[in-house]
Amino acid sequence: MNTTTAPNLSLALVQADLRWEQPQANRDNLERLLDAAHHQAADVIVLPEMFTTGFSNNAPALAEPPDGTTTQWMQTQARQRQAAVVGSLIIAEDGHYYNRLLWVMPDGQVLHYDKRHLFTLAGEHHVYTAGHSRVVVTYKGWRIMPLVCYDLRFPVWSRNDLDYDVLLYIANFPERRSHAWRSLLVARAIENQAYTIGLNRVGDDGNGIYYSGDSGVIRYDGRSMAQLPAREWVQWVELSHPAQQAFRQQMAFLDDRDAFAFTP
Repeated sequence: MNTTTAPNLSLALVQADLRWEQPQANRDNLERLLDAAHHQAADVIVLPEMFTTGFSNNAPALAEPPDGTTTQWMQTQARQRQAAVVGSLIIAEDGHYYNRLLWVMPDGQVLHYDKRHLFTLAGEHHVYTAGHSRVVVTYKGWRIMPLVCYDLRFPVWSRNDLDYDVLLYIANFPERRSHAWRSLLVARAIENQAYTIGLNRVGDDGNGIYYSGDSGVIRYDGRSMAQLPAREWVQWVELSHPAQQAFRQQMAFLDDRDAFAFTP
């Protein structure tokens, strides 16, 4: 595992009530939430899955090109706030629709991850194309693997065989499955000895599904660092790289991982 020490990393988790299929209203609301909490700076700003629309299969009407309005908005926010901005939206590219997570750097660089596990119970697989590659972002000395919602249920895809420090899930995970959400976040943190962040939405969507948020940050040892209330909320959290590395050295469970390969 990586033993290089990095400075503390601060994150702002933006748990929002998403307006159903209203991109401009959602961008405006997210900007308002960030402005209202501007008293603290963050290295990374985290937004929910499909933050411009809510979890919708109406891709033909809502999809944006890779360099569209929302990508440009994220670039503006990243530059103005001097923070990386992370969230997913509906992207159309080369005749396919993707539930695409964008990681936008303060200098405007855009990295992306296409959601691998499409939620078949809601028909997501009938509309969107699944991704095939995991992505690890190196930022301010930290290695961060961003994933999307349903990916949480698949430990092999989340497996820390890529030498990452932080596992980041953005989601639209409904209240009816909140026990699974909370439990699996803890499991992923323990088995990967990684800070594990779950950023969910709140409120009702256009299908009458309620989301209670339950966003939180779990330490590398499975202990909770932050748990957000069931309403719109911006939560700051600071991660310590030396503390994590010390724990990994003391409890070197990752050294005993099974060696196997899987085909995406």
